Amino acid sequence: MVESNGEERKLSCREVEPLETFRIEVKGIVQGVGFRPFVHRLVEKWGFTGWVRNTSYGAQLELTGERGAFLHFLDELENGSPPLARIESVQYEERAPREYEGFEILPSEAGERMETLVSPDVGICADCRRELFDPADRRFRYPFINCTNCGPRFTIIKSVPYDRASTSMASFPMCPDCEREFHDIRDRRYHAQPDCCAKCGPSCFYLDAAGREVPGDAIELARAGIRAGKIVCVKGLGGMHLACLPEPGIANELRRRKRRDEKPFALMCRSLDSARALCRVSAAEAEALESFRKPIVLLEKRDANSFKYLSENAYLGVMLPYTPLHLLLMGEDIDCLVMTSANVSETPIISDNAEALRELHGIADGFLLHNRDIQTKCDDSLIRIYEGRDYPLRRSRGYVPYPLTLPVKRRLLACGAEQKASFCLSKPGHVFPSQHMGDLKNAETLENWEGQIGHFAGLFDIEPEAIACDMHPDYLSTAYAEERAEAEDLPLLRVQHHHAHMAACMADNGLDGECLGLVWDGTGYGSDGAIWGGELLAGGYADFRRAGSVRPIPLAGGDAAIEEPWRVGAALLRESGLDTAGFEGESGYAAVLKMLETGTNCPRSSGMGRLFDGASAILGIKMRAGYEGQGAVLLEAAAAENEDGEYPFGLCESGGVLTLDWRETVRALCADGESAAVRAARFMNTLVSAAAEQLRRVSRETGLRRAVLSGGVFQNMYIMKRLPERLRREGLEVFTHSRVSCNDEGISLGQLMVLEASL
Repeated sequence: MVESNGEERKLSCREVEPLETFRIEVKGIVQGVGFRPFVHRLVEKWGFTGWVRNTSYGAQLELTGERGAFLHFLDELENGSPPLARIESVQYEERAPREYEGFEILPSEAGERMETLVSPDVGICADCRRELFDPADRRFRYPFINCTNCGPRFTIIKSVPYDRASTSMASFPMCPDCEREFHDIRDRRYHAQPDCCAKCGPSCFYLDAAGREVPGDAIELARAGIRAGKIVCVKGLGGMHLACLPEPGIANELRRRKRRDEKPFALMCRSLDSARALCRVSAAEAEALESFRKPIVLLEKRDANSFKYLSENAYLGVMLPYTPLHLLLMGEDIDCLVMTSANVSETPIISDNAEALRELHGIADGFLLHNRDIQTKCDDSLIRIYEGRDYPLRRSRGYVPYPLTLPVKRRLLACGAEQKASFCLSKPGHVFPSQHMGDLKNAETLENWEGQIGHFAGLFDIEPEAIACDMHPDYLSTAYAEERAEAEDLPLLRVQHHHAHMAACMADNGLDGECLGLVWDGTGYGSDGAIWGGELLAGGYADFRRAGSVRPIPLAGGDAAIEEPWRVGAALLRESGLDTAGFEGESGYAAVLKMLETGTNCPRSSGMGRLFDGASAILGIKMRAGYEGQGAVLLEAAAAENEDGEYPFGLCESGGVLTLDWRETVRALCADGESAAVRAARFMNTLVSAAAEQLRRVSRETGLRRAVLSGGVFQNMYIMKRLPERLRREGLEVFTHSRVSCNDEGISLGQLMVLEASL
């Protein structure tokens, strides 16, 4: 095989050339994205005969024609492919000349190893949207309109090669009109596997709260229910949503029914203009909202104090309609809807009709469902735009299962952490991070997580040679890894939590060698068995050392201190020699004080997230958390944006670890007579200065000038607007996440890279 690299294309075509035959192998995402129709048009343009077919690794072609035309064909194949295609490599070889009568698309061929890449689900394209609202079009108002440029992909695929028979569309035979389009090279739906229409495709139906079908137009019935103030379950691409008007009474009733007291709700806005009416939208944010991925984008509210019943901080999570069903649901008169995952708190998103009726009884007032099965659960992706590019907070629909192209050589499995669970599988040249699956704290999430490991392994033909997991002995992901490694006699590597964070950010940025890793999060099992979380590491994939940390904070009651930040606040005050009487009114105060005095049931944590929680409680912002990290989120929201003051801090070196001593900072925070907003800003400014000084000293000691920032605390935009720039002024090269999340969802990627380096 010859790797196509363009050099040979400098040859000019002769006026008359003998016909030659070439076999071409294309690897990448070339199935379900209009690649074969694109090839067919190129073949007609350059006068070839032969064939093309899908294979287990991508596509295979055999063409007969002139060599000069073939070189031009290769150039256009690589550089002009459809927007959703992703070509990884093109190789070709000359074959014995063979005559063909024409050009045809052959049935797909499954090979011994499945090397194909699979496209994510794609938001509705402009052409389909235009047809959806065209009364003259035969798909007018059909909620499952799609083509080769848009529609379901990953969530309907059962196996590869990607053909209709291997998807949830197998039970919907095409009508003659769709069949004609499917085989017409000039049609946009040529070989679009989910192609369908109202005559032959899926259909919607509407059920009342008791699960009885209501006669009439299903979408109009759902719209009427929503406009009347009802909460309606809506089946989408990768799961179900609960939808309602974004009005205080209705949204709060949804909170009550769903047991989601304070966590923010996402909104679906009818258009970009609708989103701009609520939020400030930059050009980069608009581009992300309108991209084919259609993620939820965190946008700054026009008025930080508005819509507190939807989001108590300064941001709203906003997405645009990404399916024809969503567009029809919004119509011309609903500007925005609350659109939150349909599940009971802490369980996976619901994807099955019967499950929805069973689990959402008493939550949903109606059900807008359809009869196309969802093969794979896939929640909405959530991103910010940071420094002009994606900053993922939840990598899921629209992004998964796109792989990361990385220099891995082995087939490996990394099992991730417990919160924001994910996994990674790899094969030579590619790493496949899974979609977001929630916290591994219940049987339902664990079952989905295990099932998706099997599904990915089947799609991409990966039988792991080794497994990585977190060091924490009580994680369900660790237990799974240990049991599987023992059952299959595979090597198992337990990777330190913060080392995995650092490695994830390195891999996200394509870094090799050694660097500094500033990893700030809430909790991670340390190499010494202690609870880490505010770490400065030095090293690479193969090894690391702990170069910096945070003075450990006693957590009265262990995990109870995470749920009740006032306990952390009391610990900070007591350790700093200050009075804790401000928390006397909190339930359990006397018991907490006793624990702090005796050290009983008081594990110590260097978690930066806990320091944020404690400061939030001291400032009276949040005493008890309704969701993980809420104290830190509200501390960020409270901070005065333009404040540049800060408090003193201590740095002390012991055993080669440069530790931030926060006691002086806490004393200054309490003595400051300014508002909570000013004090919150000064507190975070102090942490920026402390981190910069830590990194400056360790960089000078080690000679390392590259710094990666990872961990859930770096979802805090107050810190991210200040710390990287401060570090750059210190002469450091700073790297942040852009392809995987900085939170624990990205852990599995780091584990996999550490495992690869260890073998």
